[in-house]
Amino acid sequence: MKDLFGKAILDYQTNNKPEDLITETSISEEDEMSVAYLFRGYTEMPKIEQKALQLAKGKVLDVGCGAGSHSLTLQNDRQLDVTSIDISENAIQACKLRGLKNAKVQDLMTLENDKFDTIIVLMNGPGICGKLKNLSKFLLKLKSLLNDGGQILMDSSDIIYMFDEDEDGGKWIPTENEYYGETIFSITYKGEKEKPLDWLFLDYNTLQNAALANGLQCEILLEGEHYDYLAKLSI
Repeated sequence: MKDLFGKAILDYQTNNKPEDLITETSISEEDEMSVAYLFRGYTEMPKIEQKALQLAKGKVLDVGCGAGSHSLTLQNDRQLDVTSIDISENAIQACKLRGLKNAKVQDLMTLENDKFDTIIVLMNGPGICGKLKNLSKFLLKLKSLLNDGGQILMDSSDIIYMFDEDEDGGKWIPTENEYYGETIFSITYKGEKEKPLDWLFLDYNTLQNAALANGLQCEILLEGEHYDYLAKLSI
């Protein structure tokens, strides 16, 4: 990995001539994304993200924290104890420069010997699973990091709307996908292209079924305007 996403974040933080990211998925065309969006304050966040931050309590783990905007709100405005993790060294460097007290380069799946009251996995949390087959392992890992009475707050989107309908109202879904929410995501930054990665979008019913199968309760807390939703998982 060239860590171009993290490089864009660090460039923006250090004013090192940041440029827009060019994003593309296997089901959508190229699109420009301003890095500034990752640095948004609480009032600029979608209602789903705001709701998650309102509900966070106790000791918090922010998984895939990126530029650290969610963590900063929890740390500075809510006065919560937040641990922020990301696999991007550049992103974590930017988080520390922004004032996060406990940000570290860490793969969720290798995090051990710690427990949390709230785990937030936002901006399409299941994405990091890549494939649906990895979801159970992901959920079990999150479950193992929860204190008694703890909660996982996660958002995603049902992307069925992106597929064309046939005459009967059914959806034309490519048969090569085991699950229609499995996509391939790639970014380009300053002329460099990152190695494409698997990125999973999850409809709520599939998440709920997987949660129940792995000993987690699951409820939907809020639905957005673009087939997106916020879910709470608990033991």
